[in-house]
Amino acid sequence: MSRRREPPARRVAVPLEQLNAIVERTRGALSADDHTTLQAAVDTLGRLTAELETTTTTLERVRRLIFGPRTETTAKILGQDTPADTPTDTPADTPAEPPTDPEPKRKRRPGHGRNGVDKYPRAPRVTVTHDTLKHGDPCPVPGCTGRVYVQRQAPAVLVRVTGVAPLQAQVYTLERLRCGLCGTVFTATPPAGVGTAKYDDSAAAMIALLKYGCGLPFHRVQRLQQALAIPLPATTQWDVVAAAAPSLVPAVAELARQAAQGTVLYNDDTPARILKFTEEARAEALPPGAQPGRTGLFTSGVVAETRNGPIVLFQTGPCHAGEHLAAILAQRTGTDPPIQMSDALARNTPGEHPTQAAACLPHGRRKFVEVHAAFPAEVAFVLETLREVFHTDQQARQDGLSPAARLQRHQQQSAPRMQALQDWMVAQWAEHRVEPNSGLGQAITYMQNHWEKLTLFLRVPGAPLSNNLCERALKKAILHRKNSLFFRTLNGAQVGDLFMSLIHTAELHQVEPFDYLVALQRHAAAVALDPAAWMPWNYTATLAARDGAGTEPAPD
Repeated sequence: MSRRREPPARRVAVPLEQLNAIVERTRGALSADDHTTLQAAVDTLGRLTAELETTTTTLERVRRLIFGPRTETTAKILGQDTPADTPTDTPADTPAEPPTDPEPKRKRRPGHGRNGVDKYPRAPRVTVTHDTLKHGDPCPVPGCTGRVYVQRQAPAVLVRVTGVAPLQAQVYTLERLRCGLCGTVFTATPPAGVGTAKYDDSAAAMIALLKYGCGLPFHRVQRLQQALAIPLPATTQWDVVAAAAPSLVPAVAELARQAAQGTVLYNDDTPARILKFTEEARAEALPPGAQPGRTGLFTSGVVAETRNGPIVLFQTGPCHAGEHLAAILAQRTGTDPPIQMSDALARNTPGEHPTQAAACLPHGRRKFVEVHAAFPAEVAFVLETLREVFHTDQQARQDGLSPAARLQRHQQQSAPRMQALQDWMVAQWAEHRVEPNSGLGQAITYMQNHWEKLTLFLRVPGAPLSNNLCERALKKAILHRKNSLFFRTLNGAQVGDLFMSLIHTAELHQVEPFDYLVALQRHAAAVALDPAAWMPWNYTATLAARDGAGTEPAPD
């Protein structure tokens, strides 16, 4: 059946002045609000058309013109010029967006630019002596009678970066000898440390890091390896990481046990997709007490602040973030309830486990940001008030204050500002300045309904202002979902959760995830006996102690 072809749209050029004249003639026929809305639509069309007709336009500029700036700092939203020393309300752990339009040059942040030799701790060091001179030789400069000596200061350094395949292969040709009388064949022994397995533990660590740490799907790694003449099929990659996963289970279980003892636990979730997820598998994976007809799938993340540092745990399946947190808190041995930070959704609560609930203040702030165009003056007051609160918290972190000292500073500086904000919201209702169903009314209602959780940082030492730590951790799962789109089975999702939990926890402790994963696999028996000694923050000390005691560093 032939498909009817639509005629091409005819372009009609209408001057902007003519459109404005038409809008002006509708002033009497439309209400004031409708006329204002129509005028705003025409103005937007005019600005967008003018932008598209310029030769220097970019998609980023058009996107920002339609949807506004990506960053939600007060200065961006309110159109203020922010000097270099003016504090913003962006939390300290949130990276700033790079500018897209030409702006005055700013002072570069440290850590951006060329990397020095100290940034390559794993690179082999090769000492190169002078090709013609040695210590004590006569100086070769004509007319000079001196002698040359090795300088005591640091030698010159040359960093040479070469390209290699992520996974390399070595082929060992083992000589075989056969007895001419009895027919016995004698095969040469492989070099020490090579082993008989085709894929080394380091291969599993590298595949897992590419897949679950960097978001590269198996098929992309396959294409990359094929281009480098070292084939590695996608199915083989899965077989390698799946075989390595059981050796990681004790370490992740220990991370969960220690996370349960944390002082602050952040949790949130993001949608996930599992292709082959039968009703039987769903019923088996549902947490206790869940509705049998639940159809949603999520990757939930829990970040725990512990005495040893942050711990990140992921879980993919039909469970919500609160149910994941409840399973972790079931292992808690202390009686003091921890601080639990999340957004205000009911599914983030950990059931019957007692916690000191805190709500994410940037979530409440964002509801005001969304209605800035309709209520600029009211939103400006809220954003400028919260900006100072965020600045106080950022300054307390930079000063390295203890939780008690940070609480005292917030009570001195932030409490009056939050009280002023609360009084302002009460006045909006008392003086009938806002409609309850309007965007501003809904934003105020949200803040008032969750005020106790939003202001926990004014009453409890160590209570955070935002859930940014967990949301940033969930970017690991989001990156995987963006590139790989789905997990094939629930088992695949569980393998991914294991690797992502270990990789991200290691990264938060400034530990190389690759070396950590290799160590867990090569010492799997020792990890199973004492997993607490093989955490990201202490496994190097454990390795050093084993080597110092004369223990063979060979795989367990």
